[in-house]
Amino acid sequence: MTFKLGSENRKKNYNSPKNNFDDKDDASVPGVPVIRKELAPGVDAEANIDGSIYLGEHIISGSQQERKVLMHEMKHIVDMKTGKLSYTDNTLTWMGEVHDRKDGLINYNGEWKSEGDPSLPWEGH
Repeated sequence: MTFKLGSENRKKNYNSPKNNFDDKDDASVPGVPVIRKELAPGVDAEANIDGSIYLGEHIISGSQQERKVLMHEMKHIVDMKTGKLSYTDNTLTWMGEVHDRKDGLINYNGEWKSEGDPSLPWEGH
């Protein structure tokens, strides 16, 4: 399972027919827009700096996987809202420490790792 941070430069489109604001059978997190969309291969969801979550279209609505993925992404949303986690298109900041970010990779302690690597401290907490 891979998770990815969103792009700072993406455009918001909360009126897309693929979001879940009016679909009560779809994923729901109070106060957090959850938008279903096609994501990169191997990516289940993305937590975005604007407080929204992109959820992969391949995730089955109402499934245990959906619940697990949303709970994981909500940790990122909370971390961003409390100032533990932040990112730009070129950096990720965790607990005040800035790490370079490029092409889906993050330089953590001198090693480039995939954004969703479970060994990264913000992924495993």
